[in-house]
Amino acid sequence: MGKSGTGLGLTIVWNTVQDHGGDITVESNENGTTFTLYFPATRAKAGPRKEESADDSLRGNGNQILVVDDEAQQRDIAGQLLESLGYRVLTASSGEEALTVIEEQDVDLVLLDMIMDPGMNGRQCYEQMLSRKPDLKAVIASGFSESEEVKKALALGASAFIRKPYTMMQLGKVIRTALKSRTTA
Repeated sequence: MGKSGTGLGLTIVWNTVQDHGGDITVESNENGTTFTLYFPATRAKAGPRKEESADDSLRGNGNQILVVDDEAQQRDIAGQLLESLGYRVLTASSGEEALTVIEEQDVDLVLLDMIMDPGMNGRQCYEQMLSRKPDLKAVIASGFSESEEVKKALALGASAFIRKPYTMMQLGKVIRTALKSRTTA
């Protein structure tokens, strides 16, 4: 953490490999490091890829969503996906900045990254947001698996957890469900 490269990131690669029942080996020497990815073999032919398109049930009604992520590229991607679904988007690069935004703007839901560095994590941020706006809805996002901190955020009242990378359809479904749900905080 602290410095980001331009690649996918090992967490996203690891989760993708795990989702497909694969494995990764790592070999390092003075010449560098080699990551070898293994995926299950199949003789079945791949079927045609379904193109994802957001149906009307996933479209927003101009609801305002605050995207909180310390990675600029992740904020941009989430913001573009949400805007294409009909939401208005605000962004914050830290938990501290997000607290300022919710004080100054009406926000219907927060899409909140779990791991942000430096500063507070997603659970800590959501906890402080709730002390200011007890009915604030949230969806927790992370490239990692559902951790204890994610479970704590869900226990506080966050509506759902979505793992990165996510598709427009996955994001649209989780946001619509969260907006329709009652706040349990």
